[in-house]
Amino acid sequence: MAQVKYGGGIVQISGSIAGSVFARNRFGNYIRPRTKPVNPNSSGQVGVRSALSYLSTYWHATLTAAQRVAWATYAASVAMKNRLGESIYLTGFNHFIRSNTELVNRSLTLVADGPTVLALPEKDPSFAVSGSAATQLISVAFDDTLDWLDEDDAYMLVYQGVPQIATRNFFGGPWRYMDNIPGDAVTPPTTPTTMTAPFTLVEGQKVWCYARIIRADGRVTEPFYANFTVAA
Repeated sequence: MAQVKYGGGIVQISGSIAGSVFARNRFGNYIRPRTKPVNPNSSGQVGVRSALSYLSTYWHATLTAAQRVAWATYAASVAMKNRLGESIYLTGFNHFIRSNTELVNRSLTLVADGPTVLALPEKDPSFAVSGSAATQLISVAFDDTLDWLDEDDAYMLVYQGVPQIATRNFFGGPWRYMDNIPGDAVTPPTTPTTMTAPFTLVEGQKVWCYARIIRADGRVTEPFYANFTVAA
């Protein structure tokens, strides 16, 4: 579904209409033909679909009315951005799904109670990555003074993008889950940590990674990104 912004005519379009896809990158707006994506039913896709189905049922059949109200209260207080950069407000159900899909899909602890802190958590502006073709490992550096590191059941989830040619300057996917860094109230994780690259690393390629932090109360950051050129 396309999102259209009207002004003196049409100011901005994002999404698909009929056979065309409208989008924007750093060079401006563009239109490309719409193609139907291949559905390979990969293990990742199946896992996400199973998590969504489970969480949808859990919301309606297991959560109490008070828990659903708490998620709705959180949703009404937290402004998000749509593809046009406009502020919108999701529903409590949307935020419950957003917060728990990766937790359930990675067999981590589901968060049933709605957050009582009515704000998105802090991103990590120091997030940085590097990687080696020889080891097929990616080093993930992070700010080890942030609060989430001292919380049990808090995580930084990290994803790798498909490697690109060295001259590419932007990347929008596809991505693959790499690993997570768990918070620990007794022994917090230290930076950096290494993760096995899910896509093969070749010297000279450019690789993007992104991460999200999930706090113990279920609040999830917006994604934050970093890239590197693969070393030998």
